[in-house]
Amino acid sequence: MLKKNDIVEVEIVDLTHEGAGVAKVDGLVFFVENALPTEKILMRVLKVNKKIGYGKVEEYLTYSPHRNQDLDLAYLRSGIADLGHLAYPEQLKFKTKQVKDSLYKIAGITDVEVAETLSMVNPVKYRNKAQVPVRRVNGILETGFFRKNSHDLMPLEDFFIQDPVIDQVIVALRDLLRRFDLKPYDEKEQSGLIRNLVVRRGHYSGQIMVILVTTRPKVFRVEQLIERLIKQFPEIVSVMQNINDRNTNAIFGKEWKTLYGQDYITDQMLGNDYQIAGPAFYQVNTEMAEKLYQTAIDFAELKVDDVVIDSYSGIGTIGLSVAKHVKEVYGVEIIPEAVENSQKNAALNNITNAHHVCDTAENAMKNWLKEGIQ
Repeated sequence: MLKKNDIVEVEIVDLTHEGAGVAKVDGLVFFVENALPTEKILMRVLKVNKKIGYGKVEEYLTYSPHRNQDLDLAYLRSGIADLGHLAYPEQLKFKTKQVKDSLYKIAGITDVEVAETLSMVNPVKYRNKAQVPVRRVNGILETGFFRKNSHDLMPLEDFFIQDPVIDQVIVALRDLLRRFDLKPYDEKEQSGLIRNLVVRRGHYSGQIMVILVTTRPKVFRVEQLIERLIKQFPEIVSVMQNINDRNTNAIFGKEWKTLYGQDYITDQMLGNDYQIAGPAFYQVNTEMAEKLYQTAIDFAELKVDDVVIDSYSGIGTIGLSVAKHVKEVYGVEIIPEAVENSQKNAALNNITNAHHVCDTAENAMKNWLKEGIQ
């Protein structure tokens, strides 16, 4: 029976959703970080129970021909790029296989053809939003990312998948927080002021929003800090503060303040303009969101007299993208700010055939049915 610290030769036979390698030994399934199918490795056993175990690579005996050797391993350790060690064309095949497995093996649906995964031109530096924790590491305020399954901060300056300008704003903010001697949050002590930095940047507009997530309302000399930041980045149109004094993993608390400019940025998607507020959900990969929406519109074969329901409509991006193809769009969303956003977004684009309500989807649909909407 295998036990902790045993070293055994294994072959990796599969990948999990999270990108861990799968090996089978003595009737047990082992999960191994940074190991790819077809690779033979010497595996050190980290943990083992009745059916599954966890191992780590002690030594690679053979490498996969599809291994991306250039990846900084910090991105795997932090979960920023779970599949970063796998060449991009193979990542696409892996995603197609995941969909097939979910449909065929789990749901037992076999009469559906799964097409190939649509690719990006450049699959890095695309995220239009960053949420970065601020902590003290070796006595210094740092920004970075937590190591997987932990709250240990790994300092990072280049986040690999984020818009490079967002990375620059975070580094500039980090340096200003140090200069103004603002204290980073300490989870154990429940002390300090700055918990997280959130930055959004419009993919097409280039407009930037900065959100300081703090434990209390007062931030000493915050006006001077903002002044210096805007001098460096004149594209900043909004600086918000969110106050979160709870001991929680949730990033945002309930209270919002506008410290500079407006409380939203504007960006475009499929030719429509959208106002995006601090707490609003907006697809983080604009290029692929446009492909996704356009594919859905094409598949739906919409006709001019169709009525479309957009349930869980967020700030209205999907419904407003289809509005010009159909007779009416009805959207439902439970977050009041998002509904307000979607109504503004309809007006912003002179769309008059979209109607948004704040409710649960199941309730709204019952009501629409009673009103005779087909």
